Amino acid sequence: MLKVAALVGSIRQDSYNMKLTQFMQERYNSQLNIEIINIRDLPHYDQDIEHDLPVQVQTFKQQVHDVDAFLLVTPEFNHSIPGVLKNALDWLSRGEREMAGKPVMIAGATMGMLGTVRAQMHLRQILNAPGMGAKVMPGNEILVGAVQGKINEENKLTDPKTIEFIDSVVNQFVVWADKELEFSHQ
Repeated sequence: MLKVAALVGSIRQDSYNMKLTQFMQERYNSQLNIEIINIRDLPHYDQDIEHDLPVQVQTFKQQVHDVDAFLLVTPEFNHSIPGVLKNALDWLSRGEREMAGKPVMIAGATMGMLGTVRAQMHLRQILNAPGMGAKVMPGNEILVGAVQGKINEENKLTDPKTIEFIDSVVNQFVVWADKELEFSHQ
């Protein structure tokens, strides 16, 4: 089973993106061991302190060091990813570069119709940077638009077509990530 670190770019208490991540954590627990990593308390990336890392950054980097893959779940802020997620990725691009060579699945939910498509395009550019070196699953994004109508009173994703689509993407990701990891260990 793949050990996956989930980084959620929305830190608000009632975040749709956190609800999506928790749905995925629960629904796919027989395929993926998803651990949601807190990125709220990370200090701003600062090259002056990268060789004497603050405790929060040390803890964060330790939490993701031995994972097999990453799940990045992002809202869309002004056509891009939120600063809190970019900050976490900046920390991961330095030192041991914990995401380098590891499979990444991208997801996002929004109240709008486009389902974070622009933020995910920017996220792919960031993950392709030389400092990141992440392996993003090609062509399979989880884009959940109009999410407010797809979650019930218990804050559970209930829309059958959306769930069917996410099932398909997750199944493809598991097969692809296993192949990527096998190839990287040869």
